[in-house]
Amino acid sequence: MSSLAGKHALVTGANRGIGAAIVRTLAAQGAQVTLMVRDRAAAERVAAEVATQTHIVTADVSDRAAVRAGCESAAAALGPVDILVNNAGTVETIPFLKTPPEVFTQMYAVHVMGAVHTAQAVLPAMLERGHGTIVNVASIAGLHGAPYVAHYVAAKHALVGLTRALAAEYRGKGITVNAVCPGYVATDLVSGSLAKISAKTGLSEAEALAAILKDAGQPRIVEAQEVADAVLHFCVGAGAAASGETFVLMGLDR
Repeated sequence: MSSLAGKHALVTGANRGIGAAIVRTLAAQGAQVTLMVRDRAAAERVAAEVATQTHIVTADVSDRAAVRAGCESAAAALGPVDILVNNAGTVETIPFLKTPPEVFTQMYAVHVMGAVHTAQAVLPAMLERGHGTIVNVASIAGLHGAPYVAHYVAAKHALVGLTRALAAEYRGKGITVNAVCPGYVATDLVSGSLAKISAKTGLSEAEALAAILKDAGQPRIVEAQEVADAVLHFCVGAGAAASGETFVLMGLDR
């Protein structure tokens, strides 16, 4: 029997990259999945790849009303949410002195308040049933500093803090809250950043990648599937008993 058969997972930012990998991985374990996205067409392509039942809702996670409506639609379609994966996010490389305040506000709205909105929408039903799993896709930037992304680092630190606070608040109530903290991941967001670095510096994208990995102390880039596997770790088996933990992925091979 699949380990997540009968479970309903809601994944934000589920239409590409890490989010799409998480959808495929949870569905492969039998979960029914709601994809909360802004790009419905891309989400439909991801949903078509999995064998379990899916539901798609369009919402900007920074919009509390839209998130609540989306979560209500998800529950009506597939039942109460058992697993919430807050994955939606964005990043842009900007020197601190050139970063306008609204960029910090937007980062916080997506990475932190997006997780707040979804968690507040699904937690009441989780508490009523006495079980629930929340996994926040944070970043190594949520644990350490990094240059040119102060806005992103600040937001991800806040998301890790939120993870630990909720884990403490709901300990003993059947709710687990954990964070996955990858380094650089092979996604189109990273590809876009590499293209910008290449254009500004004259380095090839391969050279730019080698430079940022060296600065980060990361031997290789992390694959989206590895992040999805880390999310799954907190949903099944011994990992499902953990709460308040950060799972760090830095491309270290055994």
